[in-house]
Amino acid sequence: MPGGSLLIRGALVVDGSGGRPYRADALLRDGRITAIHREGDPGPRPTLPPPGRSIDADGLALTPGFVDAAYLVPHGTLRALALGWTDRPATPAELARMEQQLATALTEGAVGLSAGLTYSPGMYAGTDELVALCRTVAAFDGYFSPHHRSYGAHALDAYAEMVDVARRSGCALHLAHATMNFQVNAGRAGELTALLDAALADGVDLTLDSYPYLPGSTTLAALLPGWATAGGPEQTLARLADPAARAAIRTALEQQGSDGCHGVVADWDTVQISGVRNPALRPTVGLTISQLARRDSMEPFSAYADLLRADSLGTTILQHVGHEQNVRAIMRHPAHTGGSDGLLTGDRPHPRAWGTFPRYLGHYVREEGVLGLAECVEHLSARPARRLRLPDRGLVRPGYRADLVLLDPDTVAAGATYEQPRTPPRGIPFVLVDGVPVVDDHRRTGATPGRAVRRSP
Repeated sequence: MPGGSLLIRGALVVDGSGGRPYRADALLRDGRITAIHREGDPGPRPTLPPPGRSIDADGLALTPGFVDAAYLVPHGTLRALALGWTDRPATPAELARMEQQLATALTEGAVGLSAGLTYSPGMYAGTDELVALCRTVAAFDGYFSPHHRSYGAHALDAYAEMVDVARRSGCALHLAHATMNFQVNAGRAGELTALLDAALADGVDLTLDSYPYLPGSTTLAALLPGWATAGGPEQTLARLADPAARAAIRTALEQQGSDGCHGVVADWDTVQISGVRNPALRPTVGLTISQLARRDSMEPFSAYADLLRADSLGTTILQHVGHEQNVRAIMRHPAHTGGSDGLLTGDRPHPRAWGTFPRYLGHYVREEGVLGLAECVEHLSARPARRLRLPDRGLVRPGYRADLVLLDPDTVAAGATYEQPRTPPRGIPFVLVDGVPVVDDHRRTGATPGRAVRRSP
C-alpha cells in the first residue's frame, strides 16, 4: 500500500496465467507486489517491514484484480457531434471530423473505439464508415469494441461484418458481450465459434467477452425501429403520439422484426421493466410488458408505447432471450474474456453489474465445472489486461501493481439477484487496489485509492 507494507501469508496463488495454483506468501509495498515466496522455496519467508500489516490467507485464493473495462471513444457520440441524429451516410467532411475527434481522444489516453450498432445514431453508419474510423484506431494501436448490429435474426451476418471491418482496417477487434440470443439462435453458438476460429486462423487480432447470465439489458426505446428514432428523442416521442407512425412502429415490432429488436418479432413476455425515470411509474418495475398490458386491460403494444411516452424514453429493461448452451460454449472459447456489460442505474438493474465475476467463479467453476479455477481467473484478469495493454496488471507477479483479490473458492458466489441486484458477493473477504484494502474482512473500507489508467503511447 502507498507508504506502507502488507504481507499475505499462506495463500493459494491463482496467478492469472492459467497455470497450476501454488501456495505462497506475497509481500506488497507502495502499491506493488515486491516478493512472492512459494511454499518449499529455499531461503527465509519474507518478513514485514514496519509499519505494516499481515493477513493470514489460509484457505483463501489470491488472484489478480478482475479487469472489466478502461476508456473507449463512443462512435455514436462522434456521429452525433458530426451530423446529429440523421439517418444517412456521413459526407467526407463529416467523416474527417469524426476521425479527427477520434484521434484526439486516442491521443489523450483512450484505448479504442466502441460502437452501439443497434442504437441510434450509431446504427445509421455503414461498414465503410466503421472501416475508416478503425484505420485511425489501428494507427494508435487501439482496438474496436462493437455492440454489433444483431444478436438475433442476423447475428452471424453482424459478427461477420465486424470481422470484415477488422480485416479491412487492420484494427484489433474485441466483440463486446458476445452471444447468440433469441429463439432463432438456440443451440447455434458453434456457428459463431467457427466463424471466430476462421478469423483467428486468418490472422485477425480478435478477442471477445461475455457475461454469465441469460437475460440481456437495454432501454425500452432500443426496441424501436431505427427510422422511428431518427432526429433524436423529441421526434421519437412525436412519432409515438402520431397514429400513422405509431401503427407503422407496431407493424415493425410485431410483424416484421424491428432492427432495434435484432430483426426478431417482439415477444412481450420476455421484456421486463427494470427501471423508470418517472417516479410515478415505479409500480411497473418488475412487470413484463405482457403483465403491464393485462394489468391495464390493453394490448401489449399500446402498453409499450404509452410507457415510453409517459417515461420520456427513460425506461430500462431486461430481455429474457438468452440460451444456456450458447453461454457455456462461448465462455469456453480460447479468445474469451469475462465482462459484466454492467448498467448501474435503474430501480432493478441487471445483477450482472454486481455479480458477474463471483458468478463465474461460483456457479460456472465450482458448481458446474464449465471452467477450471485457474482457467477462469485468467479469463477475468490476464486476458483482458493484455487486450487493454496494461503492462503491470492481470498477474500475481513481483513488480506488478497490487490490485488483488482474496477469495474463498469453496464459498464465492454472486449475492446479486434479479430482485436484489445490488447485493454484494459472498466469499470475497479482501479486495486490494494499489495495495490498499477497499474490502477488508468482508467490509467496505471507504478507501478510494483507484486512479484513471490511460493508454500508454
